[in-house]
Amino acid sequence: KIDHDHSTLGFEATQSGARFGGEFESFDAVMRFDPETLDQALNAIQSRDYWTPFKENPSPRAYGEDANQKGEEAFKASLNSYFELEMPGIVGEVAGEESPYGIEMNVRYPKVDHEVLIPEMKAAMKAWRDAGPDVRAGVCMEILDRLNKNSFEIAYGVMHTSGQGFMMSFQAGGPHAQDRGLEAVAYAYRAMKEVPETATWTKPQGKHDPLVMQKNFHIVPRGVALVVGCSTFPTWNTYPGLFASLVTGNPVIVKPHPGSVLPAAVSIKIAQQVLKEAGFAPHLVSMIADTADAPVTKELATHKDVKLIDFTGSNFFGNWLEDNAKQAQVFTEKAGVNTVVIDSVKDIKAVARNLAFTLSLYSGQMCTTTQAIYIPRNGIKTADGEMSFDEVAQALSIATSKFLSDNERACMVLGAVQSCATVDRIKECESLGEVVLASEQREHPHFPNARIHTPMILKVDASEKDKYSEERFGPISFVIATDSTEHSLQLAQEVISEKGAITLGIYSTDDAVLEQAEEVAMEAAVALSVNLDGGVFVNQSAAFSDFHATGGNPASNASLTDAAFVTRRFVVVQSRRHV
Repeated sequence: KIDHDHSTLGFEATQSGARFGGEFESFDAVMRFDPETLDQALNAIQSRDYWTPFKENPSPRAYGEDANQKGEEAFKASLNSYFELEMPGIVGEVAGEESPYGIEMNVRYPKVDHEVLIPEMKAAMKAWRDAGPDVRAGVCMEILDRLNKNSFEIAYGVMHTSGQGFMMSFQAGGPHAQDRGLEAVAYAYRAMKEVPETATWTKPQGKHDPLVMQKNFHIVPRGVALVVGCSTFPTWNTYPGLFASLVTGNPVIVKPHPGSVLPAAVSIKIAQQVLKEAGFAPHLVSMIADTADAPVTKELATHKDVKLIDFTGSNFFGNWLEDNAKQAQVFTEKAGVNTVVIDSVKDIKAVARNLAFTLSLYSGQMCTTTQAIYIPRNGIKTADGEMSFDEVAQALSIATSKFLSDNERACMVLGAVQSCATVDRIKECESLGEVVLASEQREHPHFPNARIHTPMILKVDASEKDKYSEERFGPISFVIATDSTEHSLQLAQEVISEKGAITLGIYSTDDAVLEQAEEVAMEAAVALSVNLDGGVFVNQSAAFSDFHATGGNPASNASLTDAAFVTRRFVVVQSRRHV
């Protein structure tokens, strides 16, 4: 456990909020966050137990009686209008979002000349750098606090751009995303505070006077940071890089996915308001929006002054960034083949229910959703006796169908399919194996034009590796007949090591098998979940406790959140002189 008193943290509670080391006292009036929250976050990343300052239940008790109504009204006010942000270099407007739920959006955003914006961001960086870690952390904490208070507005934006159901949009787009942002602030703050500001170096010289040097150590940001957002999780995958770079002194450009701009724009507007109130240039956090027909990411990513890049998306573009953006530190989360191995179970119905939820949640459009399910062709052992391969596959099919039998509940869980390309992919994959469970098109009770599709489960043989060893993004999964559990684990390790994965699950009542799975997880550098058959699911990731991705297989080169995710965003520059 890490215990910090407020003098160590550099701020103290005051009647008007928090004061950071006596500096920026004008900011006291706008500070609203609890100054002990950072202490608690630092303790949480050390203990790894459950903790969050942000309420995940969108109840009136947690957020206020009219919070939902105000959030929806704010969302609707953005539709068919121009979204204003404060940035140098605005040269026009850009638009193009289409809601997977079929509503008209027509939100117009500033079109920005990055050759004008980037030099202005560099010029603003000095004051932000010189403010120091305590002030920067306080500003970031205030931004997160205000983001939390605007969780409903953000949730409606996430819902209607990503296609997530409302509850998931609220939780993953709001408090859970804010958790990941705060986690990055905590890791970065701890790393920066581990470097002393000054030191006196004294080397004895025997009979002579000692050599004495006074040394100063400066936390220096690398430069302009670029966060390339994704279409499916426009805040959850954006906040870690945004806050990790910002708190370490780097100005940040967010380049949202053309299909999911609004949640990023709302977040950036809030960040700009806080920065401005604190006396800093609001464009320290900026947004450059583009369209699918006129992308700008490659130009931004290879700009000489862009020194940090965070990316979530396809293998193709993630690999391109790693290969071509040589002037920058690049953090990528890409695609992979998430895997479950079934060896033996106590309760097949409980396991099937758990996996049915995993396969259904957000129509399989999560970077953690299981795609490959390995089962011995000779079947598995259960507490009720032997089950054949086909019986296990059928149990998964029945559980998924039953879970989605109530259409209104199904639509809440499934959400809408974000991209038409994913809908096409479902149809294309039908021929890859024997269909155990066909994907159905559903009608949403409130949005008749929504793209709603249930999961498809295909049966293939382990020898057909080319079919199941490529990521098939969307509600598509395979049950794979293997020679044995040992064969299943061998294939899992091979495919994950070659193609990557963020999650691996194992079901077994045999301790020796579980130990073997633990070894496979370490060899393939993938997070392992064991015998999940209750209210925790393999595609969930909890901030302050779970490391999301490892950076050790092709699915990612970074982890949310470890020390490596933050320490590469600044350097330490020292000066020394004789005393």
